[in-house]
Amino acid sequence: MSQELLPPLPAGARVVVGMSGGVDSSVAALRLLEAGCRVEGLFMKNWEEDDGTEYCTAKEDLADARAVCERLGIPLHTANFAAEYWDAVFEAFLAEYRAGRTPNPDVLCNREIKFAVFLEYAELLGADYVATGHYARLAVDGDRVRLLRAVDEDKDQTYFLQAVPGERFRRCLFPLGDLTKPEVRAIAARAGFENHAKKDSTGICFIGERRFADFLERYVARDPGPIETPDGTVLGEHRGLSFYTIGQRQGLGIGGRRDGDGDPWYVAEKDLAGNVLRVVQGADHPALFHDRMTVPAPAWIDGAPASPARLTARIRHRQALQPCTLHIEADGAVVVDFDSPQRAVTPGQWACFYDGEQCLGGGVIERRARTEGSALRGVA
Repeated sequence: MSQELLPPLPAGARVVVGMSGGVDSSVAALRLLEAGCRVEGLFMKNWEEDDGTEYCTAKEDLADARAVCERLGIPLHTANFAAEYWDAVFEAFLAEYRAGRTPNPDVLCNREIKFAVFLEYAELLGADYVATGHYARLAVDGDRVRLLRAVDEDKDQTYFLQAVPGERFRRCLFPLGDLTKPEVRAIAARAGFENHAKKDSTGICFIGERRFADFLERYVARDPGPIETPDGTVLGEHRGLSFYTIGQRQGLGIGGRRDGDGDPWYVAEKDLAGNVLRVVQGADHPALFHDRMTVPAPAWIDGAPASPARLTARIRHRQALQPCTLHIEADGAVVVDFDSPQRAVTPGQWACFYDGEQCLGGGVIERRARTEGSALRGVA
């Protein structure tokens, strides 16, 4: 394992690994054992199942985590952080949707649960460090810790770690940062882990296999209104702006128009004041693109960059890094100008900023705009 992934560790350092039951955390624990650490596992339960159905497969995941820990000969602790998750993550998730925005609870989960509550709990267990199966790297230089992108660019998870305060990383380890996903699975297979081919978890745990809109309707009331084209032609009725996101194609419930070109419809704007959902035809419609955005309260992991700064950014996980220029305002907010227009810049989502391989941090997108001439320049 690359020494860059581990700070100088005292002999027999005690590390508590967040064990999810998946292959990534399993191999993280194995690598730390091989590095001479005293390793213990902690299985976190962050959601209480309902309706008699275990959408999060918590029992199966716990069984997988226990099987790996038994094979490694390490203890496994369990903790229920469902109340903390509800208060710190899920309530904020609902508040954003009720405001007509599109949040990302995974970023908040890392900041509020996995690198806060979990870290505190591990300290009570006597841990010197905590570790997870995230694909990311840490560069440690004295008291300074920088978050770096993983070697496997397709699996890099720094986007989800962008809001974690930098000081918390001083006691964190990411043992998989120098590996690709196929390499991780191969290590797990050689180690005899039964979960070596387990499918990666995707999406939000508490939603599971349900349709997202149906789940959200249990917590957010419907508020129907018109679905319109930019010229004001009414095409149908939406169930409430909270149930749609910018760039969405599926689930609009509108067909083609006789005078249309047959291309699918996409959400271009949510007019909160008028309760209007505006849609356009075609994935490349100009109304879907913006080249400027505002992030009012970014969090910087290793200090704010100089302004203006030439950086790269991504506005969603796994998006290719996009060149941009970042300007820091007097109040700390940032205005970002992209070199090329970006599709589906979405208020409520997180924007993450990079300087080379270093993840600098990021924040929630508040506004988007166009700086170049367009027939739809006034679309918010």
